[in-house]
Amino acid sequence: MSSKKIIQVNEKVPVKLLVPLSLQHTFAMFGASVLVPIIFGIDPSIVLLMNGISTLLFILITKGKAPAYLGSSFAFIGPASIIIANQGFAYAQGGFVVLGIIGCLLALFIRRVGTAWINIVLPPAAMGAVVALIGLELAGNTVQGGSIGANLMTETASSQDFIVFFITLGVAILGSVLFKGFLSTIPILISIVVGYLSAAAFGMVDFTPLMETSLFTLPHFQWAKFDVNAILTMLPVLLVLTSEHIGHQVVTSNVVGHDLIKDPG
Repeated sequence: MSSKKIIQVNEKVPVKLLVPLSLQHTFAMFGASVLVPIIFGIDPSIVLLMNGISTLLFILITKGKAPAYLGSSFAFIGPASIIIANQGFAYAQGGFVVLGIIGCLLALFIRRVGTAWINIVLPPAAMGAVVALIGLELAGNTVQGGSIGANLMTETASSQDFIVFFITLGVAILGSVLFKGFLSTIPILISIVVGYLSAAAFGMVDFTPLMETSLFTLPHFQWAKFDVNAILTMLPVLLVLTSEHIGHQVVTSNVVGHDLIKDPG
């Protein structure tokens, strides 16, 4: 890393890197952000729209000091799945709304009392464990068939799924070490392209939905419904989200060389 030029947050990305790095980040976040609504059985487009709006707000509020994309959190999957199964998604959505409001209040509280307590209550070892557990809990979903639909959680992975998985992962790992020059900045983008071409070569890609879909469509909006039991079921997620978000800020701080906990913008 020390041998590569670091583009700081307040600097402009060179034009030749701007588009490929943007595409790489888009593809890197896309899988996780879309998988959550697929598991919930809702329209992924509304989630992507809210991700985009929240990211723009985050960049505006932090005055551009904290480079981050706000995507879907997997911390919601457990409690939201229970609420959806028993009451329907609208009540889970109500839980999201209340949790968001309480999260804003918590943020205002932290702004008032300061951040010194964070290292005591949430040391790096604890935050790292929380983020790692979320990832490990979801590892099975990534190789459980890969189909987008109601059978996502019931399919079993085929040998072709594993081959494409290892090809994609292998290119990403080897590329981050072996690629030189311009290619060394986009190993994830290259691995995704290679993985997609591999899936197409195995006949795993169905272009029919793409050809039948309109170029522009409106996301599906709906009203949230509120229930005390659903809200109480969702509330513990706030602890995980707090740890997760602070952990992300700590990691980003190390990358950009600026303490985003003390000065997030």
